[in-house]
Amino acid sequence: MNDPDVIVVGAGADGPAAAWKLATDHGLDVLILEAGAWHGNKNWPKPHADAGGTVSTDPADLDGKLLDEQFTHREADANDPTWGYLRVGPADHSRAPWFRNLHQNAFIWQISAVGGTSLHYFANHPRAYPYAIDTQDHWPISYEELVPYYQLNEEMTSTQQAPMTGKEEVFIEGATNAGYPLIESKNVTETGWRPQANAVEVPGRETSNGQPLDADYEGSFSYDDGFRGDTLVGDHFQGSSTPVDAPVRDKARKSSNVSYVPPALDTNNDPTMGNVAIRPNAYVTNIETTGGPGSIEASGVTFRDSWSGQTQTVGADTVVLAGGCIESPRLWLNSGLPDDGWVGKGLTTHWFDWVVGVYDDETVAEINPEGEHMDPYIGQNSAVRFDKPGVGGMEDIGMSPGLVSYADYLFSQAGYSFDTPVDPDEPWDTRGYVVGEELKRRMSDYRQTKALLILTDDLPRQDNGVSLDNTFSDEHGAVPKIKWSPHPDDDAKRDELCRIAARIHKEAGAEHVHRCDWPPLLLHMQSSMRMGKVLDANAEAKNVDRLFVADHSALANGLGGPNPTNTGQALALRTADKIASLYF
Repeated sequence: MNDPDVIVVGAGADGPAAAWKLATDHGLDVLILEAGAWHGNKNWPKPHADAGGTVSTDPADLDGKLLDEQFTHREADANDPTWGYLRVGPADHSRAPWFRNLHQNAFIWQISAVGGTSLHYFANHPRAYPYAIDTQDHWPISYEELVPYYQLNEEMTSTQQAPMTGKEEVFIEGATNAGYPLIESKNVTETGWRPQANAVEVPGRETSNGQPLDADYEGSFSYDDGFRGDTLVGDHFQGSSTPVDAPVRDKARKSSNVSYVPPALDTNNDPTMGNVAIRPNAYVTNIETTGGPGSIEASGVTFRDSWSGQTQTVGADTVVLAGGCIESPRLWLNSGLPDDGWVGKGLTTHWFDWVVGVYDDETVAEINPEGEHMDPYIGQNSAVRFDKPGVGGMEDIGMSPGLVSYADYLFSQAGYSFDTPVDPDEPWDTRGYVVGEELKRRMSDYRQTKALLILTDDLPRQDNGVSLDNTFSDEHGAVPKIKWSPHPDDDAKRDELCRIAARIHKEAGAEHVHRCDWPPLLLHMQSSMRMGKVLDANAEAKNVDRLFVADHSALANGLGGPNPTNTGQALALRTADKIASLYF
């Protein structure tokens, strides 16, 4: 595509949603430039070893069986941040990941690929708390205006109540005994628990050849043998290419390479719609502009092929940044665009923590007499949650063995648990790292161990954010320097949620509660290019015409605590409509 109407920088969670809307509803030609690899596409059969093709426009290029081969179920293959297939860095795995200057005890978890970090998530799709949008004056649009876009996004991503297993039954027992009611609305305004909204297609009650699908099912989980929907194997964090043999568009977990990329490419076969082309391995290094000083407008981009090193400039009527909360401000600043003091600032991440309950066999068997255990590796990663608007939320968690052991006992800022005193007034029994024989004993008890992930409502603060490191550059310009520290108000909210989690564990009958006390985890990042500061109510840059942002960085805050993917994609769909109405 040589003369696109719109260039979208980034094919992560939100960019493909905006591109699909622009082409489908407004007939526009869209070129998506993605810095990372493209898995499950015939043009790149060995995406980490060979440069492969250049661009893809044909939905027939997508190959689910190829994706199965590339996304193994070995968790280290996916989760290793240096050489795993889900990492932030060039597709060429003979080269190092991209460097981010993070001088603090923290961890950044991001993916560069078509699908972005939505390849590496649980697919939890709750909506924001309405208060987080309607009662804060820096958010320039209403919750009501977002609802139609939520509804469309939930349809595109098959968002629905997740099937529950033993671990969810134990959570509900504890939450109910603690006096929390069931919330029956998607638009949460009160405190309580509810089934998790997940962007994962649920399994049917039987396969197409009539075999009943229950705990005794011994048939194939192959799409070719009639299996549809989620296989409940709990590997969503590894990319979850299931059911096996399914076409990419029919994979159960709706990361954006499944939910939005196939229908975006379908537009190329419909003469009534615009066209969409996606070029991976294309790192955008500069936003081109015309005009100025005073009023300037975006006119295109310059990108660098990450395999050959060759650069190319492409013009367009409108440019959309969708590289995420770190890459979008980095590109802005490296392009020398105006900075009024808020570009890259106000980064939020949800001030996470992790509270673990260990149960005895009799307690779990009484709550869950059919299973008599709550194996964390069975079922969806998270199928039930707790919400407290104004404070945050929490969700029941199960993951693959290495990850869950690391999260339960080996990711802490509190020091060794044997050397960390616990206030007798607090509801947890231990806190910090668990090591040695004690770690082995606790890991062996994994089938009666369950964790709750804390998601705190932290607010944007100008001290937190992304800037340029003026002392170190790579082939794409100055590298990003990232800082995030919690405010005392955030600490208080996190402590309150941890106490609620401990109480839920105790009310369900846990014999031991452990608080991990995580350091900052930059995973649910939002608001580094936020509406109300850098962007106006259309998500257009205040200081650069025809330049929009359609990723989580445009969100005005942390949404109150709920997972951000549903809101980020809903806002990207709205931004596509605004682009069309303003310039086409």
